[in-house]
Amino acid sequence: MLIHPWDAPLDDAEWRDWLAVRDFGQLAANGPAGEPPFVQPLHFAYDADRAEAVTHLARPNPLWAALEADPVVVLSVVDDYVYVPGPWQAPSDGPAEHGTPTSFYAAVQLRCRAHVVDDPADKADLLNRQLRHFQPEGGSARAAAGEEPYGRKLSGIRGLRLEVTGVRGKFKYGGHRPAETQDRIAAGLAARGGPRDAAARDHLLRRRSP
Repeated sequence: MLIHPWDAPLDDAEWRDWLAVRDFGQLAANGPAGEPPFVQPLHFAYDADRAEAVTHLARPNPLWAALEADPVVVLSVVDDYVYVPGPWQAPSDGPAEHGTPTSFYAAVQLRCRAHVVDDPADKADLLNRQLRHFQPEGGSARAAAGEEPYGRKLSGIRGLRLEVTGVRGKFKYGGHRPAETQDRIAAGLAARGGPRDAAARDHLLRRRSP
C-alpha cells in the first residue's frame, strides 16, 4: 500500500480511534509455495492493550494450511471509501472535464504473527472475548470446555490470535490538494449524500491544514 506523506495518519491516535469501531476485514496469508495468497474475510475483535486481534474459523477452512506454511499475515481493514468525480478535482484555471477522478478511503493494515488456538479451554476463552466485544448486552450462554451448549462444538473450530507486529495506516482524502479544491470536493460530497460520503467529507475537513 503506497502511503504518501499527506495520506499518512496524523498520529497513532487517528488510526487507533478509527480501528476501534471496526471489526470486519480480510486476513491475507502467503500460503504454500506456488499458490496465490489466501484471503479470508472475517469478523475479529481487536484488543489495543494486548496488541492483538482474535477470531475463529471452521476447522476445514483452507486458511490453516496457509498459516502452517507461513504464520506472518496481514489483517486489512478498509472503510469510508468513495469515488471522487474528475470535475471535483479540476484545477481552477482549467476546464472541469480535465479533472482527474480518484478514490478516497481509509485503511489500516495490521502485520501479525498468527497463533493457532486448539486447546478447548483456550478456545472457549477466545470465544467469550469475542462475544463480549460483539454482544456486550449478553443474551447468549458462556462458552466452556465440556459444558453445554457450546462445549461439544468447540472441536469444529480453531481459534486464532493475531499478534500485531506492525501497523500501516492511510487516510487518502485529498490532503495535497489546494484549499479551494478541497472545498469543492467537500461540497460535492455533501450534495451527493451517498453511502459513506458524509464520513469521507468528515475526514477531509478534519485532516486539512489550519
